[in-house]
Amino acid sequence: MIEFIQTIDTWLFHIINSGTANSVFDKIMPFITTNSSWTLVYVFLFGWLFWKGGKNGRVCAVVLIVTIVLVDQINSSLLKDWIGRLRPCHTLSDIRLLVPCGGGKSMPSSHAANSFAAAIVLAHYYRHYLWVWFGIAIAVSFSRVYVGVHYPFDVVVGAGFGLLVGFIIIRLELLIENQISKRKK
Repeated sequence: MIEFIQTIDTWLFHIINSGTANSVFDKIMPFITTNSSWTLVYVFLFGWLFWKGGKNGRVCAVVLIVTIVLVDQINSSLLKDWIGRLRPCHTLSDIRLLVPCGGGKSMPSSHAANSFAAAIVLAHYYRHYLWVWFGIAIAVSFSRVYVGVHYPFDVVVGAGFGLLVGFIIIRLELLIENQISKRKK
């Protein structure tokens, strides 16, 4: 069964990595997939949340930080080592590698986990931008396969993990908020 899943995953990888290849994506996807490309966006977002977002923005920023730290640490320090899957750029010879391969394990994708965790938290506090948050998460996840560093199932599992942890953290925040509200009465 695992071999069958790996065969499908490799087939999907080749469709995305080679089958969708074009000169526009070859320029955009390495930019989208690189964390440093997002630094200015992160600075602006957190600045806006803390200084212009009011109480809701500050709560969102704190929940976002807690969620990303938790997702990233569990994913990178526990899940990747436990699963132990190698990246396609370490196992396949016929790929288009547009960024450095990296030495870490492949599943689940930390980029996908972090992006989807952030998307669910941001969508909870700012629903009217839901399509933006999830659009970014999908683009980042797709870019990981396109540039050759993850299999499609790596990003699907990463996205699922990020959504799960984000959902749990939001529920915990709501429980804490309800307890604080009850004590104030």
